[in-house]
Amino acid sequence: MTTQRTSGRRKQALAAAAAVAALLTTAACGGGSDDGDGGSKNGAAGFDAANNKVAQASLAKKGGTLKFGAAQDADSWDTTRGYYGMMWNFARYYSRQLVTNKAEPGKAGAELTPDLATGLAKVTDDGKTYTYTLRDGVTWEDGKPITSKDVKYGIERVWAQDVLSGGPTYLKDVLDPNGTYKGPYKDTSADKLGLKAIETPDDKTIVFKLPKANSDFEEMLGLISASPVRQDKDTKAKYQLHPFSSGPYKFESYNPGKDLTLVRNTSWKQESDPVRKAYPDKITIQFFSDANQLDQRLISGDLDLDLNQTGMSPQGRTTALKQHKANLDNPVSGYIRYAVFPQSVKPFDNIECRKAVIYGADHVSLQTARGGPVAGGDIGTNMLPPSVPGSEGQKYDPYELNGANKNGNVAKAKEALKACGQPNGFKTTIAVRNNKPVEVATAQSLQASLKKIGITAEIDQYDGSQTSGIIGSPENVKKKGYGIIIMGWGPDFPSVQGYGLPLWSSKYIQQSGNNNYALINDKTIDGLFDSYVNTLDDAGKAKIATEINHKVMEGAYYLPFVFEKFINWRSDNLANVYTTDGYSGQYDFVNLGLKNPQK
Repeated sequence: MTTQRTSGRRKQALAAAAAVAALLTTAACGGGSDDGDGGSKNGAAGFDAANNKVAQASLAKKGGTLKFGAAQDADSWDTTRGYYGMMWNFARYYSRQLVTNKAEPGKAGAELTPDLATGLAKVTDDGKTYTYTLRDGVTWEDGKPITSKDVKYGIERVWAQDVLSGGPTYLKDVLDPNGTYKGPYKDTSADKLGLKAIETPDDKTIVFKLPKANSDFEEMLGLISASPVRQDKDTKAKYQLHPFSSGPYKFESYNPGKDLTLVRNTSWKQESDPVRKAYPDKITIQFFSDANQLDQRLISGDLDLDLNQTGMSPQGRTTALKQHKANLDNPVSGYIRYAVFPQSVKPFDNIECRKAVIYGADHVSLQTARGGPVAGGDIGTNMLPPSVPGSEGQKYDPYELNGANKNGNVAKAKEALKACGQPNGFKTTIAVRNNKPVEVATAQSLQASLKKIGITAEIDQYDGSQTSGIIGSPENVKKKGYGIIIMGWGPDFPSVQGYGLPLWSSKYIQQSGNNNYALINDKTIDGLFDSYVNTLDDAGKAKIATEINHKVMEGAYYLPFVFEKFINWRSDNLANVYTTDGYSGQYDFVNLGLKNPQK
């Protein structure tokens, strides 16, 4: 899941609760009680009261307007195309899947539970056949029943990458590894349901036939990209402007980059939905071009929470920690924040030039730019999040980023520059999203470090809502000379496949909506992923995950900044609020309610 997600995408939080608790007592956040009100008289639940546990659970009332603010719109609200983690989280208001994340705090939130289906999959044929039955009473927003064919069609849209680029493509790769199906828009069958790997013997039954077993397959069906879409409501590329609802809320209005309003879907039935409580009457999002303005509106009580769920900006965070600590939580996210080096942009086709940047960077300064150890996270030493089986955490530190080279190593960097034929340094461009002050600060930190070793880096701030067409286009990256891209990623689901496949597999290099920014095309890495999907025992999977991470780090494609943590805001009026590993330490949106709906 991309840095807002995805990515992204079934993301687990890092680190043990004890480690988190230890971090929270540091001076940067002051004392504060986990269960008290943090010394506040404003009625909020207390500092860290919603971190992996439910705050104000019994206070949620039906009604009112739940108000989100955001410094960035979704990459797309189309269930097939969205890849930001916050989009996946929010999309459960208007879309349902066969299975979804449990609406529970912490680790339990990363587990799957039945949604449209009556139960988890019935798995047969040595892990190659998955069968589901749909619940009674599940309907679209116009009251028509949701059928197995609607689920199949929604999944088939993943094949239409030429029209609907941007979202995860795991289902396409697992169900049709040879790419024989051309997607519903090029489907020559009369019903446009020609994908042979999915069978719909009747309106209530759906059967998936995998050519080869994949131990993560049901996790893929829990992604938003497996939502049903009804053929007669599919407006192709325009669908993102008004997705047709299968959930408790439907689109009333959407002005991209300005605002979005959901209202109750009166055809939705509580008895057909074991996951969603649908407390508010209305849900709104207001988009801001300035993250500081968003933080001010949160602090003033005009808004309930931040849609993006990537933490407050430095200015707002400082004010909030001093004056409104009881409104804050300090979760560990499943993300790694990093710089990545596209090999199509010279001189980053040379491994030694990539190493020069890794050694030349001041890792403490980068951590500080991200918010320090508490609001930013631990120094990142490799590219596998500690929540993913096979991770070695900070113990695996091949470039000594948390050791001897913590503050940058000018001598080693200059050695690498000499080895790559650029002894006097070179010029390059750092690409960074324009609406993320923390990312801009990170770029500036890196720029200052690189200057010391003779690398002149210009910073280009691009529109963060246009990621898939700007940095997601290898052709555009090359044209713009983006030698360094600042990004972040979290697991789509908790495995090396759910984290690293879109980033590191050559099969995932796309002309638009690309996430393999480094353009890694390594037969060893591809082969390890092939071995992983056929490995069914947990120990074997973890071992392969470790090997993949080592190969990625040996290639010097990335400069990890932090294993991320962040400071997140919840309003006094927010009830039934908790962070979940299912969405990388974000608050779980699906069952949020208000204490005072009239406020």
